Amino acid sequence: MTEQTVSGPGGRALRVREAGALDGMPAVVHHGTPGSRLFRESWVDDAVQRGVRLIGFDRAGYGGSDRNPGRVVADVAADVEAIADALGLDRIVTYGSSGGGPHALACAGLLGDRVAAAATLCSVGPFDADDLDFLAGMGEDNIEELGAAVQGEDVLAPLLERLTEEVIAADPDELAEHMATLLSPPDVAVVNGGLAAELLGSMREGVGATRVGWVDDDLAFVRPWGFDLASIGVPVQLWQGRQDLMVPAAHGEWLAAHVPGVDAHLSDDDGHLSIEQNRIGDLHAWLLERY
Repeated sequence: MTEQTVSGPGGRALRVREAGALDGMPAVVHHGTPGSRLFRESWVDDAVQRGVRLIGFDRAGYGGSDRNPGRVVADVAADVEAIADALGLDRIVTYGSSGGGPHALACAGLLGDRVAAAATLCSVGPFDADDLDFLAGMGEDNIEELGAAVQGEDVLAPLLERLTEEVIAADPDELAEHMATLLSPPDVAVVNGGLAAELLGSMREGVGATRVGWVDDDLAFVRPWGFDLASIGVPVQLWQGRQDLMVPAAHGEWLAAHVPGVDAHLSDDDGHLSIEQNRIGDLHAWLLERY
């Protein structure tokens, strides 16, 4: 595992972590919301076995990366391009989970031949889509959070300050209780099966010092993404759990209908966190075939 800070657009700092097979296929990973550059242990283990070089980074405003006020989802493409330049990478694959999903799709749509393929795990869909009821089926906590985002930063920021205090203070054994409205049975099983400590560690790294990355993510999710999904011309794989209460299945179904040529998998047996935990090997294998 290695870490460094690279210079992004406008001289903004971008904190980058690499793990897995450091001589393998370079895969730029977009973390969830909230989150950080820290990887799941199971992802690293699978990457080592398959020959995948994981490249994670704190999205603007999280952890060790400088804020990019007013950013939209599409702005991440320039950050990823700067990271690839700094690492000397002409060609990458990319994937994102949850709130990272739209950012992976932005790179697929905007970075041309530099991206060989992309993938998403339980990605959120676009708020402004006419045929997607964005909040329907979400747990109460997410409805409150994204409802605040619609009202703007002055309403959202105090809410996230309170939620962060709760996360920072939580014990791994208590995490499922704190997230009760967001966890379906498959997700409760993986949280209580050892994932809780990793989730807390990533969130603390990302928002322990400042909440602006989380604020800016939520604001970006209720604005237009800034790119056209129809512009995606590279292979894309999609995974979505039908028992997901954080990003309901309707989001995955909408993306499956609108991302050109997508290889879509909607699992009846999975929720949000369980699909991230259980399908990473399938995702890595698919990306390796297309690199």
